[in-house]
Amino acid sequence: MKGSSIFKLLKQRPWLLLLLAALSLGSIFLSGQAQMLSEQSVPVGSQTTASPASVAASKAEPSPIASKNKSAIAPAPAASPQASTPKANVPEAEPEAASTNPSLTPEQQAMNQRAKAAFESSLASVDSLIEMRVAIAKGVSTLALSVSANADLINQNGEHLGSLSAGQTYTAQANGQSISLASQNLPSPIWIEPSPEGLFTLGDRTYRGRLLIAANDSHLWGVNFVSLKQYLYSVVASEVSPNWPPEALKAQAIAARSYGLTYHFKPVNSLYQLGDDEYFQVYSGIDREADATNRAVDETAGEFVSYRGGVVESLYAASDDIVAEAFQGRGMSQLGALELAEQGYTYEQILAKYYPGTGVGRIQQDYE
Repeated sequence: MKGSSIFKLLKQRPWLLLLLAALSLGSIFLSGQAQMLSEQSVPVGSQTTASPASVAASKAEPSPIASKNKSAIAPAPAASPQASTPKANVPEAEPEAASTNPSLTPEQQAMNQRAKAAFESSLASVDSLIEMRVAIAKGVSTLALSVSANADLINQNGEHLGSLSAGQTYTAQANGQSISLASQNLPSPIWIEPSPEGLFTLGDRTYRGRLLIAANDSHLWGVNFVSLKQYLYSVVASEVSPNWPPEALKAQAIAARSYGLTYHFKPVNSLYQLGDDEYFQVYSGIDREADATNRAVDETAGEFVSYRGGVVESLYAASDDIVAEAFQGRGMSQLGALELAEQGYTYEQILAKYYPGTGVGRIQQDYE
């Protein structure tokens, strides 16, 4: 079909634009991800040190099932090591304005823009498209778990093994390289797959997402597969008070996202990307979530501490004294961020103070 015929058809049937936009969903991808994988993160601070990826590698842990079940979890690709000296902050490039179609009238162009805006607002945020693997139990003999709605038991080949009933507490126990659960002896690893809105409880904490249970040498590991968005809902509320000013909460959300992305691209082992405690950053499930911290995550969706397009391992701690002792002064003081926000600093200014030489990057979805 010739170009002029297409334009005439679109004039006569504007709804076709919405159909074409919907069809383009299949080509959504994270436009910044390839660059992040190829470029090395750099340390915070003004001195040259080992790259943040090297810091992440120092926290590497052996996978409890690497030698037995390498196919269970495929490790994320890692960036190539490189050390860099932080330079002055370079402003992020402004996105190019979308060109207008000369064949459409101003009214039709305005209608198309409104349709595109409505279409984009209906999509999940970019944080929802990234899945984190968080260890929430490591090397334990048993696990007590329950589900809020009936959930499926799935093996690593995607085969259905049975179901867990809502409201019933189950005990998982390691039996050599297999797992005893729900009166079955199951091959390791297994998945607990709740319904899309379902939750699972492990011990005394409740989580969103899926649960992977792996056994090795009569010990169990529990790994929560959860979207970056839902992971950050918990982390930000677990690390700081929801009563803090919005700019301080946004700075914390970006620091937590950048830190989490570092381990998304360079996990500590093939089973999980990072842990759930203070050694990494605190992740405590849904119990600590709050509206104010959720908004801070949503309003900064996809934003991270960036150097030359790479993800910076944005270290942070409660106070300047702890940052000085633990990170040689290269990191964000949470109480310092609170004080700056109370003085009227924006979250960009707060991050620029604590991570000099960096900027705020953003992962964006591409609909072309």
